[in-house]
Amino acid sequence: MSSPLRIHHYRLATAIHRTPEFAKKRLADFSVNVGLKCGHACTYCSSGAVLRCHRAFQELGESPFKNGYAIIDPDIPAKVADEARRIRKRGVIQLCTTVDAWCPAAQEHDLGRRCLEALLAEPGWTVRILTKNAAVVCDFDLIEKYRDRILVGLSLTGTPDKDAVLAVVEPNASPVSERMEALQEAHKRGLRTFGMLCPLLPGIANAPEQIGQMVAFLDACNVEEVFAEAVNQRGPGLKCTEEALRESGFPAEADALAHIRNAEHWSAYVADLIRTLQMSLRRHGMIERLRFLLYSTKLTPNDEVRIRSDGAGVVWL
Repeated sequence: MSSPLRIHHYRLATAIHRTPEFAKKRLADFSVNVGLKCGHACTYCSSGAVLRCHRAFQELGESPFKNGYAIIDPDIPAKVADEARRIRKRGVIQLCTTVDAWCPAAQEHDLGRRCLEALLAEPGWTVRILTKNAAVVCDFDLIEKYRDRILVGLSLTGTPDKDAVLAVVEPNASPVSERMEALQEAHKRGLRTFGMLCPLLPGIANAPEQIGQMVAFLDACNVEEVFAEAVNQRGPGLKCTEEALRESGFPAEADALAHIRNAEHWSAYVADLIRTLQMSLRRHGMIERLRFLLYSTKLTPNDEVRIRSDGAGVVWL
């Protein structure tokens, strides 16, 4: 269900950022983003809440909370090359954290590959690729040459039987079936892989059979870690996702989203999700690979106690 986009070009002052929050999540020490708005147009995206104060939105006349457009910097690879060379203390760098380097607008300028080339030209950098676009397979030839320094992850937000409903909430991302094929291809080529189950939306991706299918797939891909998250409450994402599902003829899924807009229900959904993931990962002998990223501030006291009673794989933030 691809949507036409307005594409803005905007020059970013800095390419590589230290990311203390992502270091806490055990994902990366640094980040590179190729712009300020990802054209995948995910309805639940919380990046608008993080980037809302950037002056670019006002200058371009766009709302950080609305979709229908992308903001990218076509010159970002040159900035990455310069900063990657100048930074002395290097480590794991994520490409990307808020704006997908393989989204359609970024693909027009080959930003994912060019940023990779810029980073890998300098020793000491390990790159964690996270994308929702199967187009990353076009760069596996480059990744193979640096296989020890790159981790490949394609975010899975459901199972292939949910491609139709996910097309409503992720209209410009690759179907989950294609993302799974890309991760499978990475494994076949002997590339390092990791799992990213995020977000696991209620009514779409939180049932035991769905989680079981995704975990079994990640096990078959020999992922090094399995990161997972509940849907983020920040910004208008939950409401937008509910409305999009209802308008597109998915009332049951919309009702499930509406249910967790209540604080107590959201807390229970998170606690149940953690238990379901733990059970599935234990069945596959993978519990030590789980990294469930969790902020405790929105949990009810009872749910927090319940989660802490078996906190295997929970990363408290």
